[in-house]
Amino acid sequence: MLFMMIVKASKNSEAGNLPSPELMEAMTKYNEQLVKAGVRVMAKGLHPSSNGIRLSYPEPGGKPVVTEGPFTESNDLVAGFFLVDVKSREEAIELAMRMPDPQGHGEGQIELRQVFEA
Repeated sequence: MLFMMIVKASKNSEAGNLPSPELMEAMTKYNEQLVKAGVRVMAKGLHPSSNGIRLSYPEPGGKPVVTEGPFTESNDLVAGFFLVDVKSREEAIELAMRMPDPQGHGEGQIELRQVFEA
């Protein structure tokens, strides 16, 4: 079963601030644990939304509208993700619970979503 652990953005990540050395070390160890367990498929961080582009479709069948970032609603933005291949939903939850606060400063938030598979 594939699950995506979506690391939500914060004001800090949207400002382009890099994690502290301590948080970088903790996240590196977490990544190593996922690799050693054989469950990590991919893990990446994203640039702030100021480098992003959003396409929206306000009219059914119409052309998309392109909006340049930054986007103001940081609660709805993604700062990074981990894709893991696990045996159960419970295992995915347990792995997510082990992740250090991905933003530091008590700002971290992780959303866990199962990926559709053909």
